[in-house]
This record gives sequence, structure tokens and C-alpha cells, in this order.
Amino acid sequence: MIERKPLLSSVQKVVVKVGTGVIYSPEKGLAGEVIENLVGEILEGMEKKYQFVLVSSGAIGAGYRDLGLSERPRILSLQQAASAIGQIRLISTYDRFFREKGKVCAQILLTREDVEERKRFLNARNTFLSLLKRGIVPIVNENDTVATEEIRFGDNDTLSALVAMLIGADLLIILTDQKGLFSRDPRKKEEPQFIPVVERITPEIEEMASSGKGEGGMVTKIQAAKMLNTAGIPVVIAEGREKKVITRILEGEEVGTLFIPCGKRIGVKKHWIAYHRKIKGKIYIDEGAKEAILRKGKSLLPSGIVKIEGNFSYGDTISIRDEKGLEVARGLVNYSWSELEKIKGCHSSQIEEILGYRGYPEVVHRDNLVVLMGG
Repeated sequence: MIERKPLLSSVQKVVVKVGTGVIYSPEKGLAGEVIENLVGEILEGMEKKYQFVLVSSGAIGAGYRDLGLSERPRILSLQQAASAIGQIRLISTYDRFFREKGKVCAQILLTREDVEERKRFLNARNTFLSLLKRGIVPIVNENDTVATEEIRFGDNDTLSALVAMLIGADLLIILTDQKGLFSRDPRKKEEPQFIPVVERITPEIEEMASSGKGEGGMVTKIQAAKMLNTAGIPVVIAEGREKKVITRILEGEEVGTLFIPCGKRIGVKKHWIAYHRKIKGKIYIDEGAKEAILRKGKSLLPSGIVKIEGNFSYGDTISIRDEKGLEVARGLVNYSWSELEKIKGCHSSQIEEILGYRGYPEVVHRDNLVVLMGG
């Protein structure tokens, strides 16, 4: 059994993601008592020198009834309208409980564009760190009011993972309406098996979330955990209404499902390359290039490329895959897809002759490459 206390003993920066089902119900609306308890736990943790960022869902749920709707809307424009109404109510509720305790919270609304462009990414990071330094809790949500399908994160589990990497968090806690990960959906009749610790997110673990054996909203949570798993950040998925859930997790108690990171911590720039930008294409490589990237710490050269997919340009993020289609790495590409079609499989010394100009010897330089597969 993994000892949680030593693993979490060095945690300082914590991202807490709270799902709609924890703080809202269609019958009663926003659950003020739950939010008050959540705020209380965060403030207690701050007294112990923890820093918190809170990613909170619930805006659409809190606002759709004021549009005259009887259920959560599925049309994007109505979701945006509901969010515009509900976000005020949501942040006001948090603000009231923080101010009652003599503390201040801040609101940060993000779209994917805010973290894809490097300058905006750094600006967002600096804002978060400035607030944390001053003992102010940033409360984050997707900017649903203006986000279109092209610039949406899609879910707050993904958003919380990206925020955790953005600020260099030491732990992500995802609070949901389930105890954690089960071998199958605990709301169904069959007796489920609770999984307290996941040391490695295998295809079997992902299958539990995606096939119906372990649904209950776990798909995006497992994806978020997998994202942080390779970035060296542990994740705990737990029941959000359980008493003192945050405090108990931080104290190392066996609460929820703990996902143990398998990768080393990587720098902010490489976080941004690997996870904060859209993948614009795929480059398939041979075993020699795979070996060089995984075990020798080399850049990707044109000689190792066997196939290209996608319409990408210089500076875009591409996924580097082996010949079986398994993802090896991601990186910023030095050539467009059309240029690579001409030089794939060739030696770097032939690039100038083929393209008619001197290009980069590397297709993806090691400094702009993030390894995702274990060597």
C-alpha cells in the first residue's frame, strides 16, 4: 500500500476543482452550506501555509432557470446566456463567505486562447502567482459567455489540470459526487470495486472510465489525471460533500482515489508546449528516431520521419508517434507539413538542396520537445 503522507508532505500549491453536482442541485439551486464549508476548509489550509486555486463549475446550472428553462440547455448560445447570469450568482456566493472570514477572493475566467498564445499564457501565470503571493484565492471558471466551440476547454476537469500546470501546482484535488474511481459505475446495481490508488493509468483504467464499467463522469477526470501524471503532479478524486475532505486529503488520509505521478516535473515552457496548445498535426517516426528521443535525449531529425498527417505550419505543436500510432512526444515544429513531405526520410545535410534554402537541421529541437512515453 502506498503511504500517502510522505508523498503529499511537500505539497504547497493546491488546485481544487469542484463539480456542479457538489455545489448545485436542480431542486435547491446553489448549496450555500457546502460552499461555506469548502471556503472554510480552504481558509484553514491557508493558515497552514497552503496556497489554493479553486476551479468551480456551477455557473450554467445557477443561471438557466432565469432564462425560463426547465433544464440545463444543450444549445451553446443558451449555455452562454445561462453562464452570464449564473456566474454572478456563483462568484457572489463565494465572495460573501470569504469576506465573512475577513478574506478576499478573485475571479479569473479563461478560454483556451488565453493559454495557447505564449504571451497571454505568461500573463495569466503572473496574475495567478501575484494573487497567491498576497493570500488571495483565485476562483476560476471557463469563460462560457464568450467561448465558442473552437476555443472552449470543454470541461472544467481539463481546465483544472491546465491551471495546475500553469501555476506549477503540487497537487490537484477533484471534488465530485462520487467517492473516487470504481471498477464500474457505483450508481448501477452491480457491486462495484473501489480503487484507492492508481500507480499508472493503463488502458484498463481508461476503459473503466469510458466503457460504462466506471462511468459516473470519470472520463474527463481520468484524462485530467493522465495529463498531470506525465507532468509529475499527483491527483486525488474524492467525494466533495464528505466532511473535511480537503483537510483529510492534505493530511495524508486514505480519502478518494490517488493517482501517483510517473513522470518527472517539467518546466513551465514544456507544460505550455505539451498541454496548453492544440495539436495541429502528427508525425510518425521509425524505431531509430524513437530510440534517439526516448533514451538518448536527441532532437527529431527528418531522417527518422516515415509519415505526416495534418496541415500545420512552422511553430505549431505536433504529436510525435511511433509506427504503431502510440504517442512518444509533442513539440514545436520547425517546418510546415508541405516542407516535411519533401524532406522526410532525408539526412539533415540534404535539406538545403531539396528545399532551396538553409533550414533547421532538426524538425523538432530537443529544447522544444516534451517526451510523453516512458523510455
